[in-house]
Amino acid sequence: MINNIINFIENKNKVLILGFGREGKSTYKLIRKYLKNKKLTIADNNLNLINDNKELSSDSNLKFVLGNSYLDNLNDYDLIIKSPGVNFKYVNYDEFKDKITSQIDLFLRFSNCLTIGVTGTKGKSTTSSLIYNVLDNMGKKVILAGNIGIPVFDIIEDVTKDTISIIELSCHQLQFVNSSPNISILLNIYEEHLDLYKSYEDYKLAKLNIFKYQKKSDYNIWGLDSPDSKKYFVNKSNSYTFSTDEKNVSHGILISEHGLYMIDNNEKRLVYDKKRKRNLLGDHNLYNVAAALCVSDILNLNTNKVIDLIDNFKPLEHRMELVGTFKGITFYNDSIATIPEATINCIKSIDNCQTVIIGGMDRGLDLSSLISFINDNEKIKTCIFLKEIGYMICDKLEKLKCKKRLIRANDMEDAVKNAYTFTEENYACVLSPAAASYNTYKNFEERGKDYKKWVKELS
Repeated sequence: MINNIINFIENKNKVLILGFGREGKSTYKLIRKYLKNKKLTIADNNLNLINDNKELSSDSNLKFVLGNSYLDNLNDYDLIIKSPGVNFKYVNYDEFKDKITSQIDLFLRFSNCLTIGVTGTKGKSTTSSLIYNVLDNMGKKVILAGNIGIPVFDIIEDVTKDTISIIELSCHQLQFVNSSPNISILLNIYEEHLDLYKSYEDYKLAKLNIFKYQKKSDYNIWGLDSPDSKKYFVNKSNSYTFSTDEKNVSHGILISEHGLYMIDNNEKRLVYDKKRKRNLLGDHNLYNVAAALCVSDILNLNTNKVIDLIDNFKPLEHRMELVGTFKGITFYNDSIATIPEATINCIKSIDNCQTVIIGGMDRGLDLSSLISFINDNEKIKTCIFLKEIGYMICDKLEKLKCKKRLIRANDMEDAVKNAYTFTEENYACVLSPAAASYNTYKNFEERGKDYKKWVKELS
């Protein structure tokens, strides 16, 4: 596979690495290892890129396009290796769309191993990590990469034809692919990333590329409880679905009040009892479990062993993560919750949740469902709000004469101070922002770490 990728790049005359963040650096490193004298151009918004990356200054075969104009004249290149963080919302790329590729596209296009791709507005990191954990503990040769934080070019030299590659796929990574995984999983689609796409429709179509190039022998797995995934579902011979509505499941997993049932040829059997003790809290995590069980069925794994591994799987950092109990208050970090639906699920999942911290960047998402939920929810007593979204929600709740304690915090330190002041002993406080972090933090990870820092310092 790697030779095919390198040959593909070598045969292009003018090659551009677009974006020099984590993935752009990974792309440069791989190309230079095999093509030391290949002429390349790096384009990035960062004017200080060369000073920040001293190794680039000694590369005589490099050109640079830096600053606000870095997205100009893209049609001048024969190959554009785009990083997922580069915003194309205001770029008219119709004339050169065929020139755009990425690490994910090249990996899928030239892969000679089994690939499992996982996407969805929410749950993709947990699901891809869960599947990896199951396969790894069952003795399979498996790697996990992609949007989880590991560029596929960083692990590509470890991949053989016997490897199972599990790839978490964001909408940005899927937008310009020309190939799809052998097993493609779509967990859900909700309104998200409106700041990065020309329309919600464009966002949905990017997600659906995970299925677009599949072969007849490939498998597709659909979560059908979000209306916008159900709308696009096409039942094929190798289709699996999972849903709480039995009408949506002819082959796959039915999620019921008792547990998860495998349905096949009109036969229904219980494969996962909901009463089992598991580390993944909340009914919303049953969708991630359902996706893993579909993969298990495709790969003919031992169901009992798979279920034991699912129960013992621990949540990832920033995903309903237990921070600890301090001064009698239990703190959870759910910084990954960047849409209202995720925050609602989090609050539902923590039985003794009394205080919630909400807020972040305004991206034009519909907040009405969250506002109604908070107003009607009996267990939430205190809502602490951060700018921008938090203050907007607070304004709406005040107009509804909401009886909760509503607090506008200046920053995370102030928010956690208020949580300690107003949360009663034996109850929980959760950071579940319902918004992106970019108005204050670099990413949701930085936000979650800041929250955990103040929880511990103020204890």
